[in-house]
Formats: sequence, structure tokens, C-alpha cells
Amino acid sequence: MSRGIRAVALLEGAKGAVVLLAGFGLFSLVHRDVQRFAEILVTHAHLNPASRVPRVFLAFANRLDDARLWQLAAGAMAYSAVRLVEAYGLWYGRRWGEAFAAASGAVYVPFEVRELIHRPGPLSLALLLVNLGIVGYMLYALRRRTAR
Repeated sequence: MSRGIRAVALLEGAKGAVVLLAGFGLFSLVHRDVQRFAEILVTHAHLNPASRVPRVFLAFANRLDDARLWQLAAGAMAYSAVRLVEAYGLWYGRRWGEAFAAASGAVYVPFEVRELIHRPGPLSLALLLVNLGIVGYMLYALRRRTAR
């Protein structure tokens, strides 16, 4: 098992764990005053509620009802499950894990290219390059495995 594949497994597992925690956080907001919670977060972070990002965040929180929270939490759980299954497959050296990682990474490439075109910046470029690197490495690992 190569260190590179283990590194990708750790990255995907970490993404899955973070999103899983976010999903549980969304579940915990059901039947609560989300708007008030958002206001407390903005105040606690010492952000100006009139500036662009906090204003958008507060407006979004104002539109969240219980049904939407359930939908977002369920989506977070599904995404997390995908990332954790991928991490498992990679960690334990499964061929399907490598194929799954290549395919799931490739899905994001068109969206990342679009983002880079419409809002160029170092973060957009870095995300695209990292993702392309992972997809390329997974394809290389698959090809190397097939050549054995």
C-alpha cells in the first residue's frame, strides 16, 4: 500500500468526518431558532452583520425551516457516507476504492473549472490542481495495478 493512497484515504476520511459532524449540527438545529443562532455566531465571531458575508449568512439562516434543515442534514449524511466508504476502500487497498476515488474526484472537475473561469483566484486554482492531482494519481494507481 503506497503512502500516496493512504494520504488520499486520510483526506477523504477527514472530509467525511467533518461533513458528518456538520450534518449532526444541522440535525441539532431542528425545532430551534436558527436565525437567533446565526446572529449569536456572527456576534461571537466579531463580524459586522452589515458586511456582505455575514449578511448573506444571516439571510440564509432566516430562510431555513425544519424541512430544509432535514434535507441539508440528510444530504450531509449521504455525502459523508460516500467519502467514508471511499476512504475505507483506499485505506484497505481495494481496487474499487481507487476507481471510486478517481470517478468521484473527476465529477467535481467541470464545476471547479467553471468556478475558476467565473471567479479566478488562488483558492479556485489550488482546489482544481489538488483534485486533478488526486484523480491523476488514482488513475496511475489503477493502471499500475492492472499492469502487474
